[in-house]
Amino acid sequence: MHPLCLFAAVVGTLLASDLEAAGPARVFPEGKSPADSRLGVTRNLRDKYHPWAAPKTLKKWDAEAGRVRRQLEVATGLWPAWPRGPIKPVIHGRVDRGDYTVEKVYFASLPGHYVTGSLYRPKKSRGRRPGILCPHGHWPQGRFHDAGAGSAAAQLKQGAEKFESGARFPLQARMVQLARMGCVVFHYDMVGYADSGALPHRSGFGDVQAVLRLQNLMGLQTFNSIRAVDFLESLPDVDKKKIAVTGASGGGTQTFMLCALDPRPSVAFPAVMVSTGMQGGCVCENCCFLRPGINNITIAALFAPRPMALSGANDWTIDIETKGLPELKAVYGLYGKADLVHAKCYPHFGHNYNQVSREMMYSWMNTFLKLGLDEPIRERDFKPIAVSDLKVFDAEHPLPGDAMSLEQYRTAQARMIEEQYAKLLAGKGKGKGKSLSRYRQVVGSAARVLLAGTPSTGYSSRGVGKGSLAGGGTYETGTITRSGLGHAIPWTLLTPAKGAGSSLVAWFDGGGKSALFDKQGRPVPAVRRLLDAGHTVLSADVYLTGELVPEGKPVTSVATHGSFVGYTYGYNLPPLTHRVRDVLTVVPAFAEKQSFVVKGERMRVHLVGTGGAGTWVVLARAAMSRGKPARGLTIADVGGFAFSKITRRDDPMLLPGALKYGGLGGLAALAAPSRLVVGGTGGIPEAELMPLKRIYDIAGGKLTLEEDSISFDSVAGLILAR
Repeated sequence: MHPLCLFAAVVGTLLASDLEAAGPARVFPEGKSPADSRLGVTRNLRDKYHPWAAPKTLKKWDAEAGRVRRQLEVATGLWPAWPRGPIKPVIHGRVDRGDYTVEKVYFASLPGHYVTGSLYRPKKSRGRRPGILCPHGHWPQGRFHDAGAGSAAAQLKQGAEKFESGARFPLQARMVQLARMGCVVFHYDMVGYADSGALPHRSGFGDVQAVLRLQNLMGLQTFNSIRAVDFLESLPDVDKKKIAVTGASGGGTQTFMLCALDPRPSVAFPAVMVSTGMQGGCVCENCCFLRPGINNITIAALFAPRPMALSGANDWTIDIETKGLPELKAVYGLYGKADLVHAKCYPHFGHNYNQVSREMMYSWMNTFLKLGLDEPIRERDFKPIAVSDLKVFDAEHPLPGDAMSLEQYRTAQARMIEEQYAKLLAGKGKGKGKSLSRYRQVVGSAARVLLAGTPSTGYSSRGVGKGSLAGGGTYETGTITRSGLGHAIPWTLLTPAKGAGSSLVAWFDGGGKSALFDKQGRPVPAVRRLLDAGHTVLSADVYLTGELVPEGKPVTSVATHGSFVGYTYGYNLPPLTHRVRDVLTVVPAFAEKQSFVVKGERMRVHLVGTGGAGTWVVLARAAMSRGKPARGLTIADVGGFAFSKITRRDDPMLLPGALKYGGLGGLAALAAPSRLVVGGTGGIPEAELMPLKRIYDIAGGKLTLEEDSISFDSVAGLILAR
């Protein structure tokens, strides 16, 4: 059971608002726990309803669209962008069908990885014509799909198709009709289908090493689609200003993903896929960080205000006209273009891209590609091409010798990632300032996705109790969250006897805030030293620590939805991300309080992480940084942790993408030039420490790395010495 589900029973034990606090070490009495929404049921791709509300203003939508687009780029592994060499297509095997032709195509989207497909062209058209990409989706055999005589008869009987040719070969029917309408159509294979058989389709990227580097099938297929646009644009008979995309089911996912990330398509028609229901059931439609906080409607909305239509059927898209279309129209309406998005459901048909819905698409393409054809547009019968004649590779055109296997592809991609990151660190041809700026742009943008953002205003806090501390001073306890999230992070604030001093020590521990107190609820000696010296001390139980775990037991493993991590962390944030985010919630909320302004100046904030919390704290400091030094000190004991040591998918410290961006040191380097003391570095591979040293050297920040762990007394000593 996933930790978010694990504590569902605890949620019902929320205390009444007038219940007295349990003391400085606990907000609530034993056996009680805060009502944190994360302790309930997790999101799942097959949830009946994935909500999302469109922003109310164009300014807010522009900001969200930029954030979501970067989220998609990072999630798919396409940030920073993959290199795109010149397209060198091989086109052969022309079949003449009188008013259109069909040719075989292959080209390398990456060195050693080939995109394959069929190219349909109108035969009698002159000049440049619109180009249409058609990803096929998860129909059996993909581009070679033959529904069979029995299925065809059933389709004809229910009125889904009018011709046996279209009923048996619905994918070919779509390409033929679009070519007859005067369009150049590229029908290309998904990875692992038809001629694209070098890599498997439903496996190969579910292990920890792939997850840590954000290697996933969705990223590869999206890149193939981007390169397919490059291919269409390279053709002399294609009008670059009139590129359209249409696919159904998994091909619908490819359609809206391409259109969200590539500005070149001008018209889109994703069929039977976009909905607020099931979000895509294949590994090629999911990856870590893809949909936390959003859904497929959000992704489709990134195409606004360009014209887009959608079809639904008696499947997860059945409610598209009432759930999904209104949100899309709200976004399009911000541009004054609500009429440029349309959806229609055909509930009497099952999951399909049949002639009825295809003819809806033809009309949409006719209108917005300005084809000038008379309406209504009806399909005509055609002569299907045999599967044997659609195959791209043959004796004269064999699969190129450099075509990569899965193992070779993964090795090549890992090398590309390493080379891209090495260039960021080296900053060749740039001054130190430009090199540092580029590093922050690339890794910092990724970190905002991986670590769920930066400190923000808008906090909701609830006080629970207060009292006097043994030995002098006072305490307050309560819970806090960012407004609207429904989280409940327990905190305790210790104030010196003489009142708030000039600095705030935000101290987090893997055992929770109770680690700062002895069994009698008195501050431990190190904390007492800080209080006696006039420092205010803040602590909190971040996600799955302290009062946010049953019986206070440490969480050593988490359950995921199936063997593919993307099915879990594609919809829910990883535990490590939640922990970092909680630090980013608690610290700014208190640091920005007016009561912490002393003599017109805000308190100096020292950030401390011990007992397993060092990694969370150093990553939080990195996420807070914008290239300016913090006034306070950051002390983090990481206890020998390194992302490269993770071997289990259920490890609560697993952070997808961490190794793509330099591991612990690469992400922590964003804290530069803030003063940073990192203890417990013994045993951490040099490859994960080197980026931290390198960036701090460029930034001129003060960095101290200690192999041994940092004791509580050492924490107090370092702070008191400043």
